[in-house]
Amino acid sequence: MNRKMYKYFFTCVFLIALISCKHQENEYHSLTDKIKAKSEKYQGVSISSESYIGNLKTIEITEGDHIFLIPDRKSQITSYACTECHSKPVEELKGVALKKAHWDVVLEHANQEIMNCNTCHNGNDMDNLQSLTGKTIDFNRSYQLCAQCHSSQFEDWKGGAHGKNIGGWAKPRAAMTCVNCHNPHKPKILSRWPSRFNTQKVKERE
Repeated sequence: MNRKMYKYFFTCVFLIALISCKHQENEYHSLTDKIKAKSEKYQGVSISSESYIGNLKTIEITEGDHIFLIPDRKSQITSYACTECHSKPVEELKGVALKKAHWDVVLEHANQEIMNCNTCHNGNDMDNLQSLTGKTIDFNRSYQLCAQCHSSQFEDWKGGAHGKNIGGWAKPRAAMTCVNCHNPHKPKILSRWPSRFNTQKVKERE
């Protein structure tokens, strides 16, 4: 190929490239270009999670790089503070003729040889929980107890992939904690019928 042919070849390539670059206002070379163009005028969303939170009492927490709201657990516990009844350590109360409390609590969380009441509760400090190493954990941060064994779920929860976000991803971010969906003493969620189901199918199964 002589010099003249080279010149002709590169001229054709240049013209083809020039023609292919011409596009209308709503056409883009790539998906990346489209995202960049669309995001220039993005002003954010006007939806707020506050209307979904309503009267729910919340607290702000920081876990790693994530800052969000969670329900205030203490205000949800009818019998809190525990020291209103537990005026003495549990061992001292065992021999006292008192009405049996917590009779309805059945621990079905892990093997009883591995887990019992004292795994999470401190008999000498009933207003707080305790970690496996004996560290004090506030009831409002009970999820830290769960994170000791359920670390992968905890990481997903922090990022918003596990559990229920209140108001979706609207700001300020608010999320339910482990105990809002799971009974801490019996965390397995039982199977159940959906809120709406085919009544005809139910009759057929009977």
